[in-house]
Amino acid sequence: MGLPNASGDLSTEVEVDAFRRLFPLRFYEKHLSESIRPDARPLGRARDTTIALGAVASANGSALAKIGSTTMLAAIKMEVMTPSTETPDEGCVAIDFHMPPICSPIVRPGRPAEAAPVVSKQLSDTILSSGMISLKELCLVSGKAAWMAYLDIYCLDADGALFDTALLSAVAAFSHLEIPVVSLNDDGKIVLLSEEQEGMSEREPVNREKRKLTLCSIPFSLTCILHKNYILADPTAEEESIMETLVTIVLDSSSQLVSLYKPGGPVLAYTSAIQDCIAITRQRVKELQKILEEAISVMEVD
Repeated sequence: MGLPNASGDLSTEVEVDAFRRLFPLRFYEKHLSESIRPDARPLGRARDTTIALGAVASANGSALAKIGSTTMLAAIKMEVMTPSTETPDEGCVAIDFHMPPICSPIVRPGRPAEAAPVVSKQLSDTILSSGMISLKELCLVSGKAAWMAYLDIYCLDADGALFDTALLSAVAAFSHLEIPVVSLNDDGKIVLLSEEQEGMSEREPVNREKRKLTLCSIPFSLTCILHKNYILADPTAEEESIMETLVTIVLDSSSQLVSLYKPGGPVLAYTSAIQDCIAITRQRVKELQKILEEAISVMEVD
């Protein structure tokens, strides 16, 4: 008795899938007219988000961030450098974003992904302009030695909102970062001390123990799609490919606007639409702050 129903359900499912593939925009607009998305999310809701700190044991700071299926692994390696004469009491932060072929079918082996340098530049601009990190805090000996923080972010799964997930993983990695202990050697040069050497070194360490960076005005972002009169928060890769007008809002932990990024698109970003995007982002920032705080507290307990 159950077979006809099962067959009918399967037939309907195939028809829906065929309609989705042949007429993707009409498929989405049918859902939008009912204020729902194909994945059952309301238009203004982001996907489930998780953060795991300490994902890379060999890094000085690391984190794995997931927003829906989009997954980013961030790792920070600290190295001692000679500061420039223009900024003798400041360190540096170098950011690189990688999209290996495993992250998406559209990324081909041997060819760099088009999105990679764009996201990398966005990350650098956002992290450095937000004031999250004081470069003076990376100074060891003025004019002689400072820290260079190399932040590498690897996209493991690209399913939309790449910048949002990459920024979240970067912020989480800096939250997890422990600056190593260093000392001056006989030649007056800075050397890293291993955990075994920390208690045995006869020379005064430049910094006495591993320490955390003081993070201020932590930036969080939300990408929205503008389509007709609709605003879709945290789009998937499929949504981004069908409805091409994206707006990314970056707010700091005090809900102050850090940046707004709109890379073209057929829909004009009217003031009212931008205000609505900022309002949605403010709610999202509260969610992300709570998720990050929970991840930090779990790490402290462990």
